[in-house]
Amino acid sequence: MAHDERRLQVLRAIVQDFVSTNDPVGSKALAERHDLGVSPATIRNDMAVLEEQGYIAQPHTSAGRVPTDKGYRLFVDRLSSVKPLSGAERKAIERFLDGAVDLHDVLGRTVRLLAQLTHQVAVVQYPTLSRSAVRHLEVVQLSASRLLLVLITDTGRVEQRVVECPSDVARDDVADLRALLGSAFTGARLADAGGKVPDLVDTAPPHLRALVATVSAALVETLVEPGEDRLVVGGTANLARVAVDFPGSLRPLLEALEEQVVVLKLISEVDSGGAVLVRIGEENAHEALAGASVVSVGYGTGDRALGGLGIVGPTRMDYPGNMAAVRAVARYVGQLLAES
Repeated sequence: MAHDERRLQVLRAIVQDFVSTNDPVGSKALAERHDLGVSPATIRNDMAVLEEQGYIAQPHTSAGRVPTDKGYRLFVDRLSSVKPLSGAERKAIERFLDGAVDLHDVLGRTVRLLAQLTHQVAVVQYPTLSRSAVRHLEVVQLSASRLLLVLITDTGRVEQRVVECPSDVARDDVADLRALLGSAFTGARLADAGGKVPDLVDTAPPHLRALVATVSAALVETLVEPGEDRLVVGGTANLARVAVDFPGSLRPLLEALEEQVVVLKLISEVDSGGAVLVRIGEENAHEALAGASVVSVGYGTGDRALGGLGIVGPTRMDYPGNMAAVRAVARYVGQLLAES
């Protein structure tokens, strides 16, 4: 057992040194830089075992060793604690995000901030409509037979639909319709809202029934086909700094970030318990991300995740620092949305 613990310490030291220097790490350097309490010969033996077990590897030209994806995974799984952000960093998050004027601005600032804190590519998912609730439903008369339906969610997301009515609509009927929709949907979760429509049509006053049916059809489309989930991406320029970590080409990763589908799928898979998820190298099923790590977490209000946010970068990254930054920013974005 003591051997295993010591080898884990050796692995930790190799990861830390390699992340900070990008140079393969030798036993002599480890003995000099870290207080491991054993001789370089013992460290050499431990490294041989770690290599045999697949946690470190020898790049062909070097005497030193580098962590493998499996080595990084063990390092992350056995982190005793994620280092907390400093008071100054927390203040900076607060200051930076507090000036936001609307949801779009909050998310834009979030990726800029995460990219600055971690020096990686930052991504944040727009709050998923199905996880949101209706804050307000407005009906605006555009012309005698055209109405504008405006749905505002509790996350500040706004969806609009123009409804063409089969005949002219009286102004009083618009007011009655607004009151009817408001009492039926305000506060309802969007995932449940569609189920309320049939009852609403059945119980509407006879003179409003046709109008309610027309408007409700548009409302169901808005709920069922939300504006496609989107990602906001920031800090792509940070990849240039670590291009050396992506043998071959950065192009597949850049294309994946641009097309969004693959990254969105990863970022939106959040842990219901609020844990930070780390996917390393080959654990990312998509080929374009095989040389990358994704650190992500859900953000939301109360115990409800509304979307995911995180960072994408090389497998050679500061996992404890990046996990702390992702978690702190997500927590703050959640608070901000709860207050908005």
